[in-house]
Amino acid sequence: MIRTFLWFVYFFIHLILVIPGLGIAHLLKRKDRAKADAYIHRRAYLWASSLVRFAGGKVSVHGNDNLPEGPVLFVAGHQGNFDIPIILSTANRKIGFISKVEVKKIPLIGSWMKLLDCVFIDRNDRRQSVAAIREGAEKLKAGCSLVIFPEGTRNRGGQPGQFKKGSLKLAQLSGVPIIPVTTDGSYKMMEANGGRMKPAHVTITYGEPVTIHQDKKVDAAELAALVQQKVEEHLPLTQENMNEQ
Repeated sequence: MIRTFLWFVYFFIHLILVIPGLGIAHLLKRKDRAKADAYIHRRAYLWASSLVRFAGGKVSVHGNDNLPEGPVLFVAGHQGNFDIPIILSTANRKIGFISKVEVKKIPLIGSWMKLLDCVFIDRNDRRQSVAAIREGAEKLKAGCSLVIFPEGTRNRGGQPGQFKKGSLKLAQLSGVPIIPVTTDGSYKMMEANGGRMKPAHVTITYGEPVTIHQDKKVDAAELAALVQQKVEEHLPLTQENMNEQ
């Protein structure tokens, strides 16, 4: 409980201390986009990695050599909330997230997410959701990398939910490579403990790129199933799963 309390104290104090960084980032964006992106990435990396360490997380990274130059769509399984800072601190590039629109309204956090080129989706507004996907595709074409959790919710280390086929429309519209991302053990840092933070070892694996040839018609459901298979093949088979087979 003490670790959890101190973590949240650190979280909010850090947010306040980096307020000047918001101004610096906006000034840099007006003068030099590349320098701005490098600054924003550095800030996000330092913030995210410190959050993971402060919570007691130890992260092993595999597959970094699978990450190509240029923009990619990271398609990740979603075990817990710490997936976000873990990816931010290991992807070795500035990345934005496909996020629910409610997060945009959180003071300071929403501001940094905009600087990261995050895309916000209102799940209750189909028209806005379609527009957001198109916005995300344009960001990918412009050189931004994005992360999407196609399950739509955290699985908390249980059976992964089915990947929604519409979530991969971003890659189909933009033509960028898909990188399957597997996090294993992130739920043990919080979700498995009733919201309390505990030290845990987490493994994150960046899989080989899945390339979409835009001159070929791709079935969305088949693509979602293929990427989900590549994400799940890096998950260990639990005893519970074995008993079900």
